Amino acid sequence: MQSSNDPALNEIVITQQALADLVTEIFEHTNCSPQESRRIAANLVDANLTGHDSHGVVRVPRYVDWLAAGVQLADQTLAMLIDEPTLMLVDGQYGMGQTVGPLAVDLGIERATEHGLAIVALRKAGHLGRIGAFAEQAAAAGLVSMHIVNVASSQLVAPFGSRDRRMGTNPYAFGVPRAGGLPPVVHDFATSIVAEGKTMVALHGGPAVPDNALVGPDGITGDPSVLYDIQPGQRPNANGGPGALRAMGEHKGSGLSVMCELLAGALTGTGTAGPGEVRFANGMLSIYIDPVRIDPDDTFAAGVTDYIDWFLAATPLDAEDPVRMPGDRERERRTEREASGLHLPADLWASIITAARSVGVTQERIDDATGA
Repeated sequence: MQSSNDPALNEIVITQQALADLVTEIFEHTNCSPQESRRIAANLVDANLTGHDSHGVVRVPRYVDWLAAGVQLADQTLAMLIDEPTLMLVDGQYGMGQTVGPLAVDLGIERATEHGLAIVALRKAGHLGRIGAFAEQAAAAGLVSMHIVNVASSQLVAPFGSRDRRMGTNPYAFGVPRAGGLPPVVHDFATSIVAEGKTMVALHGGPAVPDNALVGPDGITGDPSVLYDIQPGQRPNANGGPGALRAMGEHKGSGLSVMCELLAGALTGTGTAGPGEVRFANGMLSIYIDPVRIDPDDTFAAGVTDYIDWFLAATPLDAEDPVRMPGDRERERRTEREASGLHLPADLWASIITAARSVGVTQERIDDATGA
């Protein structure tokens, strides 16, 4: 690892394995089992590898805090509340999203493989992380999938035309498998201009967010600090800042976010961003389709291939920047970052080390992980 003793450096570089090992160690020092700790670490590091830093190891200090406060609970399982052949409601019991999320997806894959279709409503899950991972999981099983997510009690995003917080960052993810061993088409996006995690990364010295990503007391801005209540000696609190994130796509993105609140929040029984007191949790409504079961003419795979080839043949505005399908950029970043290591802002790294020490990870173990 490149680090750290030179204060002029504003980032560290660490291999994915060293980072995953350290994050695993951190969660093993909470009340998470070794198996769950490894799942959390793998999920967060994988998000960094794909370029979704907002859902990567920036979450470690917050997860540690949430576990300590009982906001999220270690090593939970799913409770089945409704069990129809193709329609299920499962309760995550506030378990870590990296555990209960994949379990819910496994259930959807199993039922859709058997029946051709499955709808799984997951309620009261801990933070689910990068939702695109679930679309990838389903696509690997040959299934089309759609995932709609909300965050109960999370008031971060202002509706179009307002500066008041009324919604979470509320992501959607879609996945379509491809024949011949080709990677799936996966589209995963927050309905805010940027995810809250990206503003936290920016606050910690990482890449800046767009200059229209937030709205504060003085209007539209790119200053991430307006989202947070920042007090000396405390982690920035995204719930207390004077500003809000803005919805992507103006009224269209604002409307998509409303649908997440209604379908992933109200319909699943997780709860919405407000009003009233609701315990923090993710709700997710997922639909799984086996394309073979609705493709009697065997045209789906060829149709996907033909369309993608035609789409990618569009003339790029910039010859140096080719047209891409959803998911291509993530694969490019993974290749780059696996080769060059993960670059973490120094402030973010310091917050991870602080979290490690707070749960009892020894300095010797930290030094081992970082090559110090």
